[in-house]
Amino acid sequence: MRKLTMNSTEFFFVSTVLLIFLAHLPSSISVTLDAITPNQPLREDDVLLSPTKIFALGFFKPGNSRNRYIGVWYNKIPIKTIVWIANRENPIVPTAGTGLLAIHGGHGGLVIYGEDQNNPIWSANLTVSSPNNSVIAKLSDKGNLVVEINGEKVWQGFDYPTDTVLPFMKIGLDRRSRLNRFLTSWKSQDDPGMGNCSLRMEPSGSPQEFLYMGQTPLYRTGPLTSERWSGVPEMAKLFFTNVTFVNNQDEVSIMEVLYESNFVKLVIDESGNIERSAWDAEVQKWVRHWSPDWQCDFYGVCGPNSICYPFSNFADKFECKCLPGFEPKLQHEWYLRHWSGGCVRQKGSSVCQNGEGFVNLERVKVPDTSTARVNMNRSREACTEECLRNCSCTAYANADERQGGSGCITWHGDLMDTRTYLDTGQDLSVRVDATVLAQYAKKSNSSFGKKRKLEVSVACGLLFFLLFSLACWLVKRKRKGKRSQDKLFNVTIASTSEDSFARTNIDESGINSELPFFELSTIVKATNNFASNNKLGRGGFGSVYKGVLDNGKEIAVKRLAKNSGQGIGEFKNEVVLLSKLQHRNLVRIIGCCVQDEEKMLIYEYLPNKSLDFFIFAKGAFLDWTRRFEIICGIARGILYLHQDSRLRIIHRDLKASNVLLDSYMNPKISDFGMARIFGAEQIEANTNRVVGTYGYMSPEYAMEGLFSVKSDVYSFGVLLLEIVTGRKNTSYYHDSPYSNLVGHVWDLWKESRALEIIDSFLGESYPVDEVLRCIHIALLCVQEQANDRPLMSAVVSMMGNDAAIPSPKRPGFLLKRSYHTSGDPSANTEGTYSINDITHTGVEGR
Repeated sequence: MRKLTMNSTEFFFVSTVLLIFLAHLPSSISVTLDAITPNQPLREDDVLLSPTKIFALGFFKPGNSRNRYIGVWYNKIPIKTIVWIANRENPIVPTAGTGLLAIHGGHGGLVIYGEDQNNPIWSANLTVSSPNNSVIAKLSDKGNLVVEINGEKVWQGFDYPTDTVLPFMKIGLDRRSRLNRFLTSWKSQDDPGMGNCSLRMEPSGSPQEFLYMGQTPLYRTGPLTSERWSGVPEMAKLFFTNVTFVNNQDEVSIMEVLYESNFVKLVIDESGNIERSAWDAEVQKWVRHWSPDWQCDFYGVCGPNSICYPFSNFADKFECKCLPGFEPKLQHEWYLRHWSGGCVRQKGSSVCQNGEGFVNLERVKVPDTSTARVNMNRSREACTEECLRNCSCTAYANADERQGGSGCITWHGDLMDTRTYLDTGQDLSVRVDATVLAQYAKKSNSSFGKKRKLEVSVACGLLFFLLFSLACWLVKRKRKGKRSQDKLFNVTIASTSEDSFARTNIDESGINSELPFFELSTIVKATNNFASNNKLGRGGFGSVYKGVLDNGKEIAVKRLAKNSGQGIGEFKNEVVLLSKLQHRNLVRIIGCCVQDEEKMLIYEYLPNKSLDFFIFAKGAFLDWTRRFEIICGIARGILYLHQDSRLRIIHRDLKASNVLLDSYMNPKISDFGMARIFGAEQIEANTNRVVGTYGYMSPEYAMEGLFSVKSDVYSFGVLLLEIVTGRKNTSYYHDSPYSNLVGHVWDLWKESRALEIIDSFLGESYPVDEVLRCIHIALLCVQEQANDRPLMSAVVSMMGNDAAIPSPKRPGFLLKRSYHTSGDPSANTEGTYSINDITHTGVEGR
């Protein structure tokens, strides 16, 4: 029998004809594949499954896009979760016909075709001499698309990550081939192309991962200390993985090995947020296990030679302090909580002199190690000596935490991006002169000298304390038992001041049948008994916690502090108001809880925190398009309050921290504790109890207690300027006689230099006319006389069209002066209102 043979030209012709034939098969016929071969391509309705069907590969359309892509997703999860994309930069557009993923030797091995079978849309760029049955593409149970020739792996999708890290996927640099594996975000929810955010390994110094927005660092993990990143203490207890770290002449990389049967992933989204989550089969959703603590993890938030404390009592939940031996570079900026200038050596301080030494800081994320020096053969004692001998050495730490610490990292120059932790972290030794060293030694000795006295005091007082506590508990329990017999728990919402505006009853069945009532036990369970790791923030009223109800719904719980004088009025206000207000740009209240001594409001959970978090600390996360959408959303929300709602509401405390952002970055106005209801024909009201926040108050309200819808317009104008500039109104400007943002912008506007104040994070990527129009509208809103300011209906109209608008008059600046009145407009004091943007709820005239 004669054996048939085929040369390469003939094979190429036959395979091309076969591919064209297969591509034009009816789309209704779908096939489940376990491999892609030269004779078996993947068509648009086909699915390639991994051996145990954990992962699937096929064509998909993201969001509302009509473009098609080849992607990998979890096959056993009902929520389609894309974890890898082949042609993210080369989509199959609607006009490109039917897609096909095939093996083709002449076009790069593994290719994606559209309608044109001669020009691939995408290829793996493989060199395959001639396609034959030994070339095969498979999907592994790890989610890795692999191409093999004769059983040998020649290409894998894991070498080209998209926005997701899976277990067994390496992130890092292959020093031999220069292949750099890193994550890049999607451009948008409808476009998986390479966005502006990336997470990549930085191999210099002691390697660490950095999150970038363009070229700007936003976050870093810190160096690897043993089995975790220095800046990710949660790795040891939440990640379900073991870490494999390689740093040698061939590569520097990290890979996590899954040791539990969980579906886990780490994703970087188009806004630059990093989130690590695991699939929860009970609630059928991805549950977040970790993301950066942006209050202190935002890169360089405190500037050089400083340290961030995230557990202070400030309203924005973190505080910056200078490292030992350093002082603020710009004292007035530091006083205003503008910390980016950082710290410098104290005046008169001199290192490399007799008597100097080190102050040890415990439980920290060590400074940026990009330029640090590493010696893994040094003990801690040898590290101390080495740093002392080198006058340029500013600090040192152990490179490895295990077995008491080993290895040596030394810093030479500024110490950037240091923070503390509550119960974990590394020790950092900071170099100080003899004077500072003596001061710290004195503090330490003083604390030790008091120890014995404390021991005696505690021993003597412990028994008395226990007995007293027991007696109080018995009395309290008896009183509660008596109250519980009443069964109906009524709270009359009323006020004896002129701020009284409504009355309602809260009982165990609800609030006027309009607002659901939650049992205390339900809220305790949802918040894990108000666990500290569920705490979202705090204010004068108390604290806010994240919770998850039994049905999987995420909530935010505003818990009124039992000993808070401030907050009861706000609670009453919000119960009445938010139960009656419904708008997409107002935060939605879900219910309340009033039981025993607890008073709580339950809101929808908004994952992206508040606006001030983005524009003052994370400005790089918001491009101009997003900022303008937020501006318009806030304006629509205020217009609803002033004109379109059932009640006519004056908010009275509109500011950046009271604008929350949902998962799609839509703004929602919150915190109606200071709000007032106006009658339909009412124009203006007077109060002798001025409430609000310094920097956002209109002049007539701060000075005379007069408020109206124009008071909110003024606050909106200030907020609009802050969004455009990325600066607080309380910022100090040396060259401005008014020394605040409004005054500074006014000066620049008069000189046609307004573009100079625009947030530098925007670069040049913004429409100049639109930005200038926003500044123009803001200046109209902050005019000194209330009658000169536009109504919110006019503001919304001006935002939406290009019609001519009037020139602004002189704004009201307040000149960093705050006022309170008791019917007397002349009564005023300096500095009554907080420069820290903390809301004042009871500033009575004296």
